[in-house]
Amino acid sequence: MNEPFQLEKTLWTDADFDMMSWHDSTIHGFCFDKEFKLYLDIDYIFRWVKTKSGKRFKFWISACTLVFENVYDFKMEEGNPSDLVILAIERNNPKVPKNAEFIQKDIEYDWLIETLQGEMTFTSIGFKQYVRSPPILISTQMLELSLRGDISFDTTMSK
Repeated sequence: MNEPFQLEKTLWTDADFDMMSWHDSTIHGFCFDKEFKLYLDIDYIFRWVKTKSGKRFKFWISACTLVFENVYDFKMEEGNPSDLVILAIERNNPKVPKNAEFIQKDIEYDWLIETLQGEMTFTSIGFKQYVRSPPILISTQMLELSLRGDISFDTTMSK
């Protein structure tokens, strides 16, 4: 259990969607930019590890920036935005983007981010998830701000 976690890669994309799970990942903040990108600052849980007793878990977690591209029709249910924990991320309804020629992408999806406080829905061509720090093993499902480097939408790995 104390063996270091071997991070497979520092950039994950929608091509990796079927092997990823955001269950119990905390969203610390989100924002949009003028390029129609949605940025989420999250604690991504790479692996759940049973403790020796088998009754509890520890978690290999990294601070990550999850960026959805070419986002439109964003909606968010009301809820307490200070406690956003992801239950699941789903994609449905694949279709050709309205601006496919301009963005050079052949497919977009309707996305659902289900949280404990409600849902975010939007349409997007996909995502990139940037790992900002090496995973650490802790007994909670959320990194303290001092461990994760505060709130950030950076897309580079820290040293």
